[in-house]
Amino acid sequence: MLKFAANLSMLYSEVPFLERFERAQDAGFTSVEFLFPYAFGLKDVRQTKNLHRLDIVLFNLPAGDWEKGERGIAILPDRVQDFQDGVAEAIHYAQALGTPRLNCLAGKKPDDLSKEDAWRTLLNNVRYAADELNKAGLTLVIEPINPFDIPGFFLNTTNQVLRLIEEAQRPSVKIQYDIYHMQRTQGDILNTYTALRQHIDHIQIADNPGRHQPGTGELHYGRIFQALEKAGYEGYIGLEYIPLGSTDESLSFWHRYRKGESVD
Repeated sequence: MLKFAANLSMLYSEVPFLERFERAQDAGFTSVEFLFPYAFGLKDVRQTKNLHRLDIVLFNLPAGDWEKGERGIAILPDRVQDFQDGVAEAIHYAQALGTPRLNCLAGKKPDDLSKEDAWRTLLNNVRYAADELNKAGLTLVIEPINPFDIPGFFLNTTNQVLRLIEEAQRPSVKIQYDIYHMQRTQGDILNTYTALRQHIDHIQIADNPGRHQPGTGELHYGRIFQALEKAGYEGYIGLEYIPLGSTDESLSFWHRYRKGESVD
């Protein structure tokens, strides 16, 4: 049976972040993920996750000033020291929280930055992060994101991330495969997964259009789950969607899956 993690940045947004751990536990989750823990303090996050007996399976490296629209700094030549400082901070949190993988968001390319300089900076930063995470026994994942939700985001396709992995020459670097983003950008979800399965370490899901829960859009998640099971996928699937209705109502597909019932 596939393993699912509640994304606490998306789910239970009606309550403060630290209260979402209890909501996830009450729903039956044993694992969670989220964008960032840094603003909430290591001590409080660790105490909360321990209190509710939840594993934190993924969060992101620091990605710049999120409130001002930054979505990663890994491509920015003038932010290399900030990136490296963020890697150290993320490793500190991950080790304390028992989190095995960290996601690197490439960021949005400024108009005055050439693609060549952006790529060169990203490549060097990925090598640095991979080496530092490897020393700590952690996995670095890289996520392509569709350019409709985040215009200007530098990595949009799995082929771009695969090229980055090949040029970085760091076997520990993997792909974070967000099915919603990839449906918007390139489609062919199952064939792409099959071709890249050795490089994929983490999956996230949402339906399209709307980025709501499975069963609200065009993707047939019952077939996707069956294909992932057949392929022997052993990683986590993060529920990174915007609930249509309450979070608890949106989880009906997950409860059906756990019972062995049909999922649309």
